[in-house]
Amino acid sequence: MLGTDFRAGSPVWIDLGSPDTDAAAAFYGAVFGWQHLSLGPEAGGYGLFQKDGRTVAALGRLTEEGAVPAWTTYFRSDDILATARDVVAGGGRVRVEPMSVGEGEGRLAQFTDAQGAEFAVLESGAGLEKASEDDTLVWVELHTADPEAAIRFYQRLFGWRSQDMQAPGMTYRVLSIGAGDQEEGSFGGVAPLQSDQETARWVPYFAVADADAVVTSVRDNGGTVLMPAADVPDVGRIAWLTDPGQAVFAILRPNPRQG
Repeated sequence: MLGTDFRAGSPVWIDLGSPDTDAAAAFYGAVFGWQHLSLGPEAGGYGLFQKDGRTVAALGRLTEEGAVPAWTTYFRSDDILATARDVVAGGGRVRVEPMSVGEGEGRLAQFTDAQGAEFAVLESGAGLEKASEDDTLVWVELHTADPEAAIRFYQRLFGWRSQDMQAPGMTYRVLSIGAGDQEEGSFGGVAPLQSDQETARWVPYFAVADADAVVTSVRDNGGTVLMPAADVPDVGRIAWLTDPGQAVFAILRPNPRQG
């Protein structure tokens, strides 16, 4: 289960890039009850989303022309330079070269995998302070044209393990970090693209107590519903949504409920 005991390959951070951070902060505050904490002008408009005083995500301002609002998932790396080399060797590309972030906060880099999905990496430093609780990150999911090739790409980077699971109309691959018990180390999955219009991407899932109520709140606050709330056997009730800037995210009421 995704948590805050971060090891190599674990999802460790997530942030939203938006051209209108005030509107984004208002939307997620209304939907999830998050508080937005700006880190000041010296951080270039970057800030934290917090729940009960603990960091659950972050928010940055998009300034490049043509940049598309989106959530980015960061994974832990023990050697960010080696990870960058492995990305290129596996057919991916480096979007942001490894760089230091803050004082004592480690290094980050941003990449695109071989099939076009964007992700990022953090080496040491801090991570999310709450996960797998209501209104926090609970799962990350890669949608890609060739799941088997994608798994090989990320195994080279992080040593992830995968396990096939049959889902309606497809084979779903459950991902786990390389160390420890495989089931306890699961944090996400890989699904094939469902249409020619869908692009490769990582999608964050946030745990919620009431999926239907969150869908209503998203609509009421200017977001859109890509997939209405529906029950998935042995998983829970999920929905796919966008915020007013069209950044895609999903929600999950896990079954059984996670404490």
